[in-house]
Amino acid sequence: MTEPFALPPEARAKLGLWRAAKARVVFTNGVFDLLHRGHAEYLEDARALGDRLVVGVNTDASVRRLKGPSRPIVGEQDRTALVRALACVDLVVLFDDDTPQRLIEAVKPDVLVKGADYSPADIVGREFVESHGGRVTTVPLREGLSTSEIVKRIREGRGA
Repeated sequence: MTEPFALPPEARAKLGLWRAAKARVVFTNGVFDLLHRGHAEYLEDARALGDRLVVGVNTDASVRRLKGPSRPIVGEQDRTALVRALACVDLVVLFDDDTPQRLIEAVKPDVLVKGADYSPADIVGREFVESHGGRVTTVPLREGLSTSEIVKRIREGRGA
């Protein structure tokens, strides 16, 4: 059996208050490297699906395992601070696992959201969320707005 994710005390407290108030908790996750308009609009769309938005952000080590040694470009402390600064985000939690499964189990969201580049059937945490009566959905991504595309343009010396 896998060890449960240890939520920071502040996160546990906020989730407890929101649950007591019957708030609909939405969860999403990502790297959020080179935060851009596509990220902001994605998070706003996710927040619109509930009352509170919890965002899991990959640690630098997990980003390197997932995306290679040249990533992330922006460190985890700066990435979490930028995501936390968005008005639509209520809570940010760093996670070091290769998937957000344990974090999702700790948060127990009512709604689990990913971008439309994922099939709902393939979203990590889907079975857990649905087994607790929650919903799993996707939101549209903005064409041409990705960190990988921005990095590619920089490397090729192209502007916006």
